[in-house]
Order: sequence, then structure tokens, then C-alpha cells
Amino acid sequence: LTERNKEKEIKKKKKESIFDLSKYIDKPIRVKFQGGREASGVLKGFDPLLNLVLDGTIEYMRDPDDQLKLTEDTRQLGLVVCRGTSVVLICPQDGMEAIPNPFIQQQDGTFPLIHF
Repeated sequence: LTERNKEKEIKKKKKESIFDLSKYIDKPIRVKFQGGREASGVLKGFDPLLNLVLDGTIEYMRDPDDQLKLTEDTRQLGLVVCRGTSVVLICPQDGMEAIPNPFIQQQDGTFPLIHF
């Protein structure tokens, strides 16, 4: 390979993503963002920078008194483009279940037991 071809190969490798989100296309996913926002929707597209296109998107509203807690309130957003640099977590919506935080001590000083 010539020097120029080597540079092209290196650039191609840099653009590849380590995530294969293609198996989640047209399936509902949940996304968490920097700053604490959460949304769910049907994944319609993505790129190597993890920019996401979600359809039928619902944002889960946070408690105004405690920004770490989600409320039952939601907001319909519709078709959304999520910027990859702000995405913290992507997971399938199906089979997702909330569990108590195992790192918070109870009032008696013990940690809760979690059974899998």
C-alpha cells in the first residue's frame, strides 16, 4: 500500500463505531443523556458518532425538587435527533426493570440484598 492509501485506511477505521445498534433498528430503546434526561422511542437510524434518530419519542420528566428522580409525567416529542456526544446510555426498552440502588445504605446501616 502506498502512503496515501494507508492514510485512507486509518481514516476509515476511525469512523467505525464499536457499537452495533443495527439489531435495534425499528425497536423501542431507552436513552439516558448527560444532565439526567431520559427518553424512549423507536430507533430509526444512527451513525458512528452515536447520533440517534428516534421516532415516537417520549421524554420522562424529572422531579423539580430532586433532579435525580423521575416522575410519572411524560412529554411527547415525536421524531427526534439525539446528539451522540450527549448520549450516556442506550438500552432496549423490552425487558428493562428498575431495581433499588444497591449502593445506598439503609437506615440500619446495612445494604439491601438483591436477588437475581
